[in-house]
Amino acid sequence: MPAYRRFPRSLLLLAVFALPASAAEFTVSAAASLGEAFAEIAERFEAAHPDHEVRLNFGASGALLQQVRAGAPVDVFASADSETMDRAAAEGLVDAARRHDFAGNALVVAVPADATDLPADLAALAGPQIRRIALGQPDSVPAGRYAREALQAADLWDALSPRLIPAQNVRQALDYVARGEVDAAFVYATDLAAQPGRVLRAFDVPLSAPIRYPIAAVADSREPEAAVAFVRFVLSDEGQAVLRRHGFLAP
Repeated sequence: MPAYRRFPRSLLLLAVFALPASAAEFTVSAAASLGEAFAEIAERFEAAHPDHEVRLNFGASGALLQQVRAGAPVDVFASADSETMDRAAAEGLVDAARRHDFAGNALVVAVPADATDLPADLAALAGPQIRRIALGQPDSVPAGRYAREALQAADLWDALSPRLIPAQNVRQALDYVARGEVDAAFVYATDLAAQPGRVLRAFDVPLSAPIRYPIAAVADSREPEAAVAFVRFVLSDEGQAVLRRHGFLAP
């Protein structure tokens, strides 16, 4: 028969307390355009808070709101527009009292890197050389909604509608133009760095109001202290420096 050794109770207690505590996981759902910046912010946050682990979930802001509304286990929500966050606040899905704008951006028209005749403005998109134009679904993707508003203001929406190719999020629109599947795409200025050497910035799109990114802890967060700490970190000098380095504007 195998021999069993009896250890003193004090040694057993020491062994238990010596076990590493598991990190508390929490989920940050953020607009697709925040991908690289939030990946770096999450890494820095975990280094400063080794007892927490950040799980990142990227997508179109409207789709992310639907996930929160459906009860997905989300702790922090960062949107690419105020309108989507306004809806979240009106429905009591986020802590409106701790909502903050944390970044800004610019909408641009991008073309494939090998394009020889770059459009100079929105009117030029109606030219014969521009046959397909990608943009995020306006009903769920803020970049698509900004694009629709700009085209409507320029009285070009109806004329260009047959050329528009919808994308699930702004990064998909960027992929379309980078692969040459479309002749132009509405994306954020910060997105261009995700496809270096494959896209060109044709022109900045005029908008009636600046683009603002808000962030807030989700009301039903399972890790409310971690959620608040992450929001605070995004707003800190360190978090803001990361965002500026990735091309985002001050809020």
